[in-house]
Amino acid sequence: MPSAPPESEEYFDVAVIGAGVVGCAIARRFTLEGARVIVIEKAVDILDGASKGNSGILHTGFDAPVGSLEQRCIAAGYREYLDIKDRLGLSVLKTGALVLAWTEEEEARLEALMEQARANGVDDVERLGVTEIRAWEPGLSDRLRGGFSVPREYIIDPWTAPHSYLLQALENGARLLRRAEVLDGGFDGSAWRLETSRGAVRASTVINAAGLYGDHVDQRLLKASSYAIRPRKGQFVVFDKAASVLLSSILLPVPTATTKGIVVCKTSYGNVLVGPTAEEQESRDAAAVDHETLAALQRRGIEILPGLADFEVTATYAGLRPATADKDYQIKDHPAQRYISVGGIRSTGLSAALGIAHHVFDLYGQFGGRHQPPETPHWPKVSPIAEYQNRGWTEPGNAGVVCHCELVTRREIEEALNGPLAAGSLPGLKRRTRATMGRCQGFYCLGELAEITEGRFERPLATAYDSNS
Repeated sequence: MPSAPPESEEYFDVAVIGAGVVGCAIARRFTLEGARVIVIEKAVDILDGASKGNSGILHTGFDAPVGSLEQRCIAAGYREYLDIKDRLGLSVLKTGALVLAWTEEEEARLEALMEQARANGVDDVERLGVTEIRAWEPGLSDRLRGGFSVPREYIIDPWTAPHSYLLQALENGARLLRRAEVLDGGFDGSAWRLETSRGAVRASTVINAAGLYGDHVDQRLLKASSYAIRPRKGQFVVFDKAASVLLSSILLPVPTATTKGIVVCKTSYGNVLVGPTAEEQESRDAAAVDHETLAALQRRGIEILPGLADFEVTATYAGLRPATADKDYQIKDHPAQRYISVGGIRSTGLSAALGIAHHVFDLYGQFGGRHQPPETPHWPKVSPIAEYQNRGWTEPGNAGVVCHCELVTRREIEEALNGPLAAGSLPGLKRRTRATMGRCQGFYCLGELAEITEGRFERPLATAYDSNS
């Protein structure tokens, strides 16, 4: 495997538990501030929890609770993403969004939602009538009653961003320990000793970014938690790439008190996405899709954009969000124990991650944490996988296309299997390259992928592959 256990007496300034998008962003921020960081992840690869399934939207935070920590982190994360995207080679598809009302009740709530957006600093929203909206999106259903525009909501690649954050941390000195579940730990007044399934880790400060298991980690290390995770499943359907001609904007519903509702949008990989649902459940691991819900999602997409009826659904998936009983993020610092718990980061974690990282570093500063930032930090770039970027198949010497549905080359696959952040599983390889994501869902390329990845994964490809991962 690509990650090795820490040396027996190695000591870190900060141990980050969890390598989802938030943990990756936190590791990046602390490393760039000069801290010696280790990231501890219990799975064989990063992004294996809540971060593997989302809608891939860079949110402005226009509909976040006014004055909330969530809103502040989204706004800060949004700004930093746009500031660093070129240096890290991150994608942005500047679509803008339309918030659409389909009922009289939803139409009546538009003005209040626009006032909320302005209070959140998103002051370029604009009320639009049906005729104006149809000029933007002529394919919408005749049931449309009105809406407003949010010009700065964009589509981004939800996987390359966290990979880039963690890769920058690793190339500037951070460590990654995979297959290492945190089992127990203790603080002796000056430092932590964490007991993991791969040995002990010593660090001055612990940051719990364990997502769906954040409250469990708190219980193991602090013997108490200030929040309880309530897993919320979101299912999605993905229409064929040809359907992307039907729309140009992100189509957002009028949100409710419990969910942002069903979104219809392009993906950064060229498809059209409909979802997510919001289903409370007990399991923190089971993210299975079910036929009845997927059929209802497909019908809802067609109700909004009738032209979708002419296109096939080529993929489905589900993700789990680490919701809590509270509407705001649950980020709690424990100065006496040099411990910060980063919990309740729900569907906005992708947009807010960089802002959360700054907030957590500010809390750490109150512990007295100070370091010397590197003078010339490395800014690595991972291979782009967004449909709207220059991808590997267009470059010479790519060693040929392996996954023809998604135009993934052998060179891209081999690059993803090497380096400090090498793929540790087939789902991890998929998130780095798009291999097996296409219409055939891996049917035609699995044989060649098995040959390329032989001996690379803990579970052989033939038993590891799961089209819903």
